[in-house]
Amino acid sequence: MTSTILMTGGGRGLGRVAAERLLATQPDRHLLLLARDGDRLVRELRERTGRANVSAITCDLASFADIRAAAEEIGRRLDEGEIPPLRDFLGNAGLQMATTTSTTADGFETTFGVNVLANYLLLRLLFDRFEAPGRIVVVGSGVHFGTLRHNLGLVPAPKWAPVGKLAEPGTRTAATAGRRAYATSKLAVIYLVHALARRLPDGVDVYTYDPGLVPGTGLVRDAGPVSRRAAGIILPLFRLTPLAMGPEAAGRLLADTMTGPRPGRSGAYLDRGQEVPSSPDSHDEAREEELWQVAARLCALPELSV
Repeated sequence: MTSTILMTGGGRGLGRVAAERLLATQPDRHLLLLARDGDRLVRELRERTGRANVSAITCDLASFADIRAAAEEIGRRLDEGEIPPLRDFLGNAGLQMATTTSTTADGFETTFGVNVLANYLLLRLLFDRFEAPGRIVVVGSGVHFGTLRHNLGLVPAPKWAPVGKLAEPGTRTAATAGRRAYATSKLAVIYLVHALARRLPDGVDVYTYDPGLVPGTGLVRDAGPVSRRAAGIILPLFRLTPLAMGPEAAGRLLADTMTGPRPGRSGAYLDRGQEVPSSPDSHDEAREEELWQVAARLCALPELSV
């Protein structure tokens, strides 16, 4: 096997399909999964695909201690030759909470903690481990645009604030607070990708990937029963339009974008695999650098200037 693909969010929905697709189409690459129930996931993937080139490390992305332990274990496996060189990362894990009142193990607002800080910490800890040619893909969302065309009126527009404030749990229990936090976290993902693109070595590209609307991924599982029922009825109808696709098609496309020809310049925003402009608000170097610096402080890491 020539290289390793590290992946989060491979347990369900389009991520599960992408993991199976990677195993089916990339027999010369090792798929290393970070998951809370990694052993079970590996067994299921091996049974499903008949491939043995997959392993896992147990990790809860809502815990900095787990992320640090996982990064240390990845380094050990690389150093001892248990897995081939690390070239690629697919950050598919993400969540949308009903409110902003829940916290990670480290006291950060859960949506921002998992969608943004977990990716930041993991990639920073592995920064020197990626070898060229490499590709880092972090899944974003079109809801960062904040327009009806992209959020269909279901998710409020993002509302940026000082990064330290975004990382704090809120007090509002209204469901709109949780959905707005989700949109804001996906704007932050783009800022993180832009900041990474300025720092990664030549030959290691980084992208934000927008899978489009994908009903059936379980993203609204933290919502209340009424919202879940409504989503179960309304969202599948969008599959009849060009705005959405099912998890099977979306997962295959994500995997193929991960391993296919270079999809665009490093730092680009990919809408279902094609480079397109992200929102005007997503191009703000001052915000990008603020996110980088504050995230470093929150994660107890040096800033790593450009």
